[in-house]
Amino acid sequence: NHPLQAWLYDRDVFLAEDIRREGRRGMIEELCPRCLSTEPRYRCQDCEGGDVLCQECIVSSHRYNGLHAIEAWNGFCFQHTMLKALGLRFQLNHRIGDKCSDPIVPQKDDFVVIHVNGVHEVGLNFCGCVGAPERFVQILRFGWFPATTGLPKTAASLAVLKQFHLVSFESKCSVFEFYQALTRLTDNAGVRPVRNRYRAFLNMVREYRHLKILKRARRGHDSTGAEGTRIGECAVLCPACPQPGLNLPPGWDKLPLKERWIYRLFLGIDANFRLKRRAISSESADPSLSKGWGYFVEQEAYSEHISVHAEDAQPKSTCSSHSAVNNSRLTDGLSASGVGSAGCARHDCMRPHSVGDLQKGERYANMDYLLLSSLPPDTLLDVVASYDIACQWCRNLIARTLTYAKSLRTNEGRLGSFTYLVPKFHLPAHVESCQTQFSFNFHPYVGRTDGEAPERGWAHINPIATSTAEMGPGSRRDTLDDHFGDWNWKKTFQMGPTLLRRITLAVKESADQTFRYHQFELGLRKKLTKEVKEWEAEVLAWERDPTLPSPFESRVKRMPFLLFSVRLLIVKPGLTQEAVRRTLAEEDRKLQKGGNAYSLHPTYSGSELIAVGLELEEQQRRVEIGTRSLGNKATEDMKAKAVSRENSLLRRIQQWITVQERYVPGTQLLRQDEAAPENSVKQPWQMPLFLPSSLPPTIPCDSRLVSFEWRLRTAQAQTALDELRRALRLRSFLYIDKDRFSRGQRQNTRSQTLIQRAQVKVDAAAAKYRTARVAIMRLGLLKGEVGWEAEYPCLEKDDVQPLHVEMNRDVEKKKKKKKASEGRRKVSWIWGKLGEADEESIAEVNEDLRDDLRVEWCKSRARAKRWQEEVTLLKEEMRRVLVFLEVEAGTWESRSEFQGVCGDEAQQEGYRAYALQQAAIRREIKSKFEEMWEDVDGYIKLQGETKAPVIPDDAESEDEVDE
Repeated sequence: NHPLQAWLYDRDVFLAEDIRREGRRGMIEELCPRCLSTEPRYRCQDCEGGDVLCQECIVSSHRYNGLHAIEAWNGFCFQHTMLKALGLRFQLNHRIGDKCSDPIVPQKDDFVVIHVNGVHEVGLNFCGCVGAPERFVQILRFGWFPATTGLPKTAASLAVLKQFHLVSFESKCSVFEFYQALTRLTDNAGVRPVRNRYRAFLNMVREYRHLKILKRARRGHDSTGAEGTRIGECAVLCPACPQPGLNLPPGWDKLPLKERWIYRLFLGIDANFRLKRRAISSESADPSLSKGWGYFVEQEAYSEHISVHAEDAQPKSTCSSHSAVNNSRLTDGLSASGVGSAGCARHDCMRPHSVGDLQKGERYANMDYLLLSSLPPDTLLDVVASYDIACQWCRNLIARTLTYAKSLRTNEGRLGSFTYLVPKFHLPAHVESCQTQFSFNFHPYVGRTDGEAPERGWAHINPIATSTAEMGPGSRRDTLDDHFGDWNWKKTFQMGPTLLRRITLAVKESADQTFRYHQFELGLRKKLTKEVKEWEAEVLAWERDPTLPSPFESRVKRMPFLLFSVRLLIVKPGLTQEAVRRTLAEEDRKLQKGGNAYSLHPTYSGSELIAVGLELEEQQRRVEIGTRSLGNKATEDMKAKAVSRENSLLRRIQQWITVQERYVPGTQLLRQDEAAPENSVKQPWQMPLFLPSSLPPTIPCDSRLVSFEWRLRTAQAQTALDELRRALRLRSFLYIDKDRFSRGQRQNTRSQTLIQRAQVKVDAAAAKYRTARVAIMRLGLLKGEVGWEAEYPCLEKDDVQPLHVEMNRDVEKKKKKKKASEGRRKVSWIWGKLGEADEESIAEVNEDLRDDLRVEWCKSRARAKRWQEEVTLLKEEMRRVLVFLEVEAGTWESRSEFQGVCGDEAQQEGYRAYALQQAAIRREIKSKFEEMWEDVDGYIKLQGETKAPVIPDDAESEDEVDE
């Protein structure tokens, strides 16, 4: 039962106890239970127990909890009151209980403190003693945050600021919504006036956020203070990305590409048009508290760049009609139509100094600036840049960069060596040529990166768009910077389970895809050795120079449907039943000439008996399919023809049985049992033929008959696979033909009928193979054959699939079937079994099939290679994370002896404590990750032993790879 069902039995008890708390809960003593001198009338809503005390005791017990909510009993019920009204006052700059020689009461004595349980008016005295710090410092040292630095009359507790900080990260609530909740905690009926301190709280929240960013960036532990902060220094770095000087080994930049690729930086460039900002306020009225110190670029330089290049011509898209290129965005009433960014494409982290406002669409001038600003000056990193419109954007990137300011051109010499790709989800929207040239699936040294990380990051930040749209420019940038920093920190301490989950999947998929690629390639190399070598050389050449014709694209112009169907029918299959039957007949003739023929009947030899039996078995399947397909609306003529076919089949079977009983007399006894009333057969296709493979062990059978059936069954299996491949290719073509050319109900109905006919052929060929395999299995036991399982694998339902992905859109909508991605797609083993064809028939494999096999071999190889790269890349990322955390811990430890701006002992202790605390946190995270990952190497080794070995590197030399 659900727990709520059990709770319902005690629901009234809960209700009664909740109402009971509205009274004194039986605490009706005449004297205070603590001092035993005065009538008890007061209780605290926040203290445990809820004792009712006298005024003096309630005040003395709250000297250390002066922001609790107090209620007073009026003889009938409890009413809200304040500790200030009961006589409690806070004395700043002194220990609680000590008296100040010169207390200073704030003007009008109406000091307000915002706390987690509401908005409180408190009694407060500042210290006026000689040497006392300024008033706002006294408030800070007491544990509150002052609203101003002059004559503060409002403060917020650090507890409420911290609570809002975390709640806003998780719920994306605004300051207004949070403050409204606090006022309702103070008075939820609107009968008592609550001091309006919303504006003050708004400023305190912004200042608190800014201080936390500086504190965690070690700016408090630097003698230059906040003003010495460098561009992007307050950003939380991704520990798994390559960070030169932090987590890369010495000499990494001197390695050849074959080894250096694991230090590649993967960038995801994207725009978010939900993060708009209305045309309100201005930079002068609402400046940012930072100057490009976090994730947003420095606004002054960015605005100057945009103003200079605002009129730059942006060519129209030559690919699909991308709105990002054509700037089809409405910007009326907006100061910013969205934001653009260049973030980490593998770990969903924002990069320092990489975010900026967009004015109208994704103009190249904006996106170029964000990319170039996010890169370290004169970087030696190899960069893979992922962008939805990379095919258009990268075309003139270098030429555009030459027109930019000198500060943006520090990496102009390396832009040409960058790899530009399109994220996987966005790639199908591009033209066919882009889908191979800019694909993560086919390019080497990218692992299983999908390039869609920015989209996942936007999903996290989008809920805050409603409130940031109404902010001034500085407030908005500071708020988004804070949220980006929290997102990066969450990614940091979640990196352990994230990378573990990824490498667990990658190791499994790598072993599986490598094994399947090897099986597919071995099947092709048996008869297409020359072609496979040519394909391999072509792929290697394209990987070195992607401007060459892509081996992943089809190069055969598809012919009309009728010609395609005829061509499928005239393809010469491999080893067929007819060929084996002819061979057996020739062997019979030779034996007959020598007087050793195995023949017990004047018309049928032993081999002819088995061949005709298999022919009858096939005819049984066809007659059954024909009869069952008649349906309820069949005409009398159709029914008559069906009965005629059944009668003809029955006569043939009966004639064949009379011959079979001469060769296998025991079948007569079996048929007598079948003739019993309880075992009577109603239809001719249900009559058992009792071929050697289906005989029980008690019935003797000549070994020569077993050998005849073995040879015919293996040929039958090969023929069935040929028929299955042809039927699948025909069905795939029909799907393409339907999607491209069928419009209207009539054409779609016709196409669907043709597809159903093709599906019948697919099902028949699959059933034929499965029947042959069952017979081969039984005959193999009789003959003692070994190794047949590898040659004739079990044909599962998922194995009956075409070379290329096909999906009928109508069926997809009905079944909601999820299509496997290119990286996880598996090629069925049936396409690696070309059969025991002779050289002539292999040479006549039609151009369509040869082209399809080439494309699928290239894709199968790419799938295996990408998963192997992913395992290698993830292991390197794990190493980088651990090194990064240790370096960070060491850096914090080195700051523990910082003297501070004041240099007194108390402040020095605070600097030391915070630095050592941060170092300890990072070492704890590191230890947790090491424990989590300790079995990874063993798991990789175990999976590698259960599948085929990794593909050897195809490069001829390291120099050739570098070129």
